[in-house]
Amino acid sequence: MMKLIASDLDGTLLLNGAQRVDKSMFATIKELTKKGYIFAAASGRHIVSLYRLFEPVCEDIAYISENGGLVKYKGITISKTIMDYNLVMDIIGDVYQIPNCELLVSGENSAYIKPKTETYLNRMTKIVNYKTTIVDNFRDIPEEIVKVSVCDLSGIEHSKDYLIKQWGDKCAATVSGALYLDFMAKGVSKGTGIESLQHYFNISPKDCIAFGDNYNDIPMLDKVYYSYVMEQADDKVKEHGKYICSHVEEMIKRKFL
Repeated sequence: MMKLIASDLDGTLLLNGAQRVDKSMFATIKELTKKGYIFAAASGRHIVSLYRLFEPVCEDIAYISENGGLVKYKGITISKTIMDYNLVMDIIGDVYQIPNCELLVSGENSAYIKPKTETYLNRMTKIVNYKTTIVDNFRDIPEEIVKVSVCDLSGIEHSKDYLIKQWGDKCAATVSGALYLDFMAKGVSKGTGIESLQHYFNISPKDCIAFGDNYNDIPMLDKVYYSYVMEQADDKVKEHGKYICSHVEEMIKRKFL
């Protein structure tokens, strides 16, 4: 019996650059909850950003945040994987010198930035509505780090090969959008995040469905029986889906409501 429904956000639930969840989706989630289904938002975004996005139903859903670095449900931390502090500082020191590249360093309580440009500051504080804390020095961050994100404002394709070659053998690295590459502790992914939920709720992959569109969704798609990839996704991502989807909410309504 289907139990867990997980969806990526950007490019999947949020289409065409949208930064807000449609109100109709909140009603859909409430109906799913009434019927005993668990909806999980699976994203590279910070947990507080996810709470804000899903505010009308934020107490009803599960969260795979930071690409699996932090998994929560009803205030309970199901899993949290910390990055090595010295490695984080080494990555930051390297990335900060790369032209067009900005940093977003995530703890559980806040995401920390030291913007080089007004463009990036505006993007993080006004467009994607992150809970951000501006620091003079990333060493001043007062909590453990679960993820380091690189935002290449010229497009992550311009820097990802170097970044993965430089750091990919020391931690988990994944492209999470047109501008972003994320570093987490080695072994962490949306796949480990959904495994944490499967273990917590004692459900099998055959009772799970997942929607995704990008490379950071592949580990999650591979951990469920019913995997849906968005029709605009790259062909290599589509290889990891059993089905192709054009609209997440419509598919959920058709199958479960």
